[in-house]
Amino acid sequence: MADISKDTVQWFPGHMAKTRRKIKENLPLVDAVVELVDARIPISSRNPELDELTSSKPRIILLNKCDVADANATAQWIRHFEEMGAHAMAVDCKTGKGLGKFDEVVKAALADKIAANIEKGMPGKALRFMVVGIPNTGKSTFINKMSGRNRLKTADKPGVTRTSQWVACGNGIELLDTPGVLWPKFDDPAVGDKLAFIGSVKDEILDAETIAVRLIDVLKRDYSDRLIERYKISNEDMELESYEILEKIGIARGMKIRGGEVDTERAAVTLLDEYRGGKLGRLTFERP
Repeated sequence: MADISKDTVQWFPGHMAKTRRKIKENLPLVDAVVELVDARIPISSRNPELDELTSSKPRIILLNKCDVADANATAQWIRHFEEMGAHAMAVDCKTGKGLGKFDEVVKAALADKIAANIEKGMPGKALRFMVVGIPNTGKSTFINKMSGRNRLKTADKPGVTRTSQWVACGNGIELLDTPGVLWPKFDDPAVGDKLAFIGSVKDEILDAETIAVRLIDVLKRDYSDRLIERYKISNEDMELESYEILEKIGIARGMKIRGGEVDTERAAVTLLDEYRGGKLGRLTFERP
């Protein structure tokens, strides 16, 4: 198993280093930056390097997948990012929820640029945005929804977008898609865990049982009621070690293998899939 720690090396493959260079090269071509983060882990799903890379441009932060995040926590995060000087919105790019307000936020974020274009006699000049974010935060889904057609390949896994491409949205907005960029190392191993929970790291790299046990650690602490309700286990079970709770989940779902042992690997995959699919309810693991 590849342990999730700050010493793990495979987070920053060559194409990500290349993307960082591309962001620097393309930044002069855009008026602002749209950054997508996962509303369930708004800090862990941000690349801290992007702040430095894109600091010269206005920023719109989209808290994507808000439908599976705690609504009160998302509202707190929006206030937090706005206090930092960015514009922020809660959205679900898959369904389009919240994106109807994007034009309004664009006008606020680029008021000076729009006024300058009008003064120069170019009121209809397209506004250009670079779309950035770590893998699997929904960048291509956002662009497809905004453009009204499936121009970009999408998938519910990281690493699908590998090249940068422009897409015209038809409403005076042009978007530049970029591949997802992680950063060279994590100072906090818990960040790696959270990224694994939401699927921003390829599952093939990791051991599902280990990740599921770490997810149970967090759920026991913050959302034990969701485990109890979803998997029909008892309050007393919350006192068990997390691996034992994983076994309880397998038993509850009838996941046995030859000899009567619990198929904990299958139980782990089920737990991760159901968490990512929102079947445990609206959960947020980070607060401002």
